Amino acid sequence: MSENKHTHIRLLLLPFSLIYGFITGVRNLLFDLNILKGKEFSLPIISVGNITVGGTGKTPHIEYLISILKDKFKIAVLSRGYKRKTKDFRLVSFKSTYEEVGDEPTQIKKKHPDIQVAVDRKRVNGINRLLNEFSDLNVILLDDAFQHRQVKPGLSILLVDYFRPLKNDYILPAGSLRERSVERRRAHIIIVTRCPPDIKPVEKQIFKKDLILFPFQNIFFTTYDYGDLSPVFDENKQELSCDYCKRKETGLLLVTGIANPQPLKNYLKNYFKNISEIRFPDHHEFNDKDLIRIRNDFEKLRGRDKIIITTEKDAIRLQKFSTIASSLAQFIYYIPIHVKFPGNQKNEFNKLIQYYVRENKRNNILLI
Repeated sequence: MSENKHTHIRLLLLPFSLIYGFITGVRNLLFDLNILKGKEFSLPIISVGNITVGGTGKTPHIEYLISILKDKFKIAVLSRGYKRKTKDFRLVSFKSTYEEVGDEPTQIKKKHPDIQVAVDRKRVNGINRLLNEFSDLNVILLDDAFQHRQVKPGLSILLVDYFRPLKNDYILPAGSLRERSVERRRAHIIIVTRCPPDIKPVEKQIFKKDLILFPFQNIFFTTYDYGDLSPVFDENKQELSCDYCKRKETGLLLVTGIANPQPLKNYLKNYFKNISEIRFPDHHEFNDKDLIRIRNDFEKLRGRDKIIITTEKDAIRLQKFSTIASSLAQFIYYIPIHVKFPGNQKNEFNKLIQYYVRENKRNNILLI
């Protein structure tokens, strides 16, 4: 779409954005004035969310929080279970399907089997259910809950995409903001995600200045670190490194159903010269027709050595095709994503999170 056409459409949508912004503004004002009240709980609640629609890296950051807390604290993750086909409270087990609980909760439980993961559209009810069933919990992580003000978290983390600054965006539907960008004031911590690995100090200062932080707010910058390629359908099969694929001049079919696959594609360009791509909508539910399309595009790839790469979330949704022909399944891999703090911010962030949980957990006992 041309820039002029895009601007014209945005102008047409601005009146609807004003209406939507007014409605969300009134709602936030009612909470600010305590006319509508958010419920507080007796244990640490950490909310991770965003203001913009689309991916800002919530799941990798939830997983990072799990990694720095699980050795000392009993953790639960509560999500709404986006696009699941159920509505009630559910604990996520190894037998749960993404249709029942959502792809992200399924992924988190699979990677972190020693913690509790649950889904509930009503977060207050979900927290109460978790507290009733697991009395030893020390902290609950709320996934995608920045706008869910019925719960008043003790620590609110707001994620902002480096490539989508809030100052350049508009409220829905003209833009991608769920609410006015000024509502970032509710966050205790702001993390600028998807940053270039070599982000310069001056770039950080510019971003920090544009956000106009309050004195109580902390800001951090993160990037992605990609792991080795893991097989989607055979856990016993050996992992592949991108360096190995580069040496073999492997052809690649990239299959994604996430909000913004461009950073992943940019990374893979360092290792693959021959890249074909199929982009599906975010949280896309794959069907037989999609598999036929994937097979056909894969067969069209040039060269003897070629593979299919997808994301961790997409792998969860593809795994329901357990009867997929082995001739295709053996070539499908997913690439894990890990959060990384450029520079020396990692220790500062870890200490901040761990201190908050330790000082506010129920029956507070100093952990050694």
